[in-house]
Amino acid sequence: MTRTRTVVLIGVVVALLIAGVGSFYASSSPDGLEATATEQGFDGTARDSATADSPLADYGTAGVDDARLSGGLAGVVGVLLVLALAGGLTLVLRRRAAAPSPDVPAGRD
Repeated sequence: MTRTRTVVLIGVVVALLIAGVGSFYASSSPDGLEATATEQGFDGTARDSATADSPLADYGTAGVDDARLSGGLAGVVGVLLVLALAGGLTLVLRRRAAAPSPDVPAGRD
């Protein structure tokens, strides 16, 4: 295994561990924006976003009753989704960069 693949694999494993296990220990206190809205008295004007009913809304997984498992699962799914998107984008950009230029005849570099 190449050094780059080893580093990427270690990074993915660390990200999955942080997302899956670290979320158990995350603070249940409101984040900075929520806390500021409460302190300034405009938290009652907040509206749900368009994604409020999505399966991974509010740092949890819809249909999973255990809060710790729900948060950990949402974190792992999030990491995997970002990894899939980044990997797909990398493949597309690599293929695009490797495609022969229309200005250069095939077989001549």
